[in-house]
Amino acid sequence: MRAAALLTAVVLGAAVPVPASAHSRDSGQLLCHGTESVAYHPGITLRPRHIRVTVDGRFGSCAGGGGKVRSGGYHEEFTLFTGCNNLLDGFRTSRTYRWNTGDASTAGIAGSSTAVAGQVVTPAAGTVTHGLFHGRKVLQLIPLPQPGALQCLAGGVTGAAGPTVLTVL
Repeated sequence: MRAAALLTAVVLGAAVPVPASAHSRDSGQLLCHGTESVAYHPGITLRPRHIRVTVDGRFGSCAGGGGKVRSGGYHEEFTLFTGCNNLLDGFRTSRTYRWNTGDASTAGIAGSSTAVAGQVVTPAAGTVTHGLFHGRKVLQLIPLPQPGALQCLAGGVTGAAGPTVLTVL
């Protein structure tokens, strides 16, 4: 139920409150809003090939979680064998979030994408395995514009950007 509420928040750009009873009483739920940008080199075309992917996420606003974390981000680079027709495949990875406090949280996450109303919506969920918030659950929602057929045919999709919401439960 909370995942649906967060998805609504991301798509509509609004915060959806979660009942206090759903929060951990220790250090509380952390909720961060920001943006994610993804660059593809070479551009993604209809024909699958090896693509170098660079992901940059920035959280400009974080609240809760004990009050110390106010902002954060992440950066990843990896290679995929993909094309425009299989961008929705599932994944499993490790993501390290770096916080304004100098702390970091590494989470093992998994997810898959769904095409919804012209967006590729990716919910990623997992558990913090190292660092700040160790042992806590994470949920990140990332809606990015869905590539159009013309983009895939004419040189390829070279990037996308959109909002993201991260919750540490």
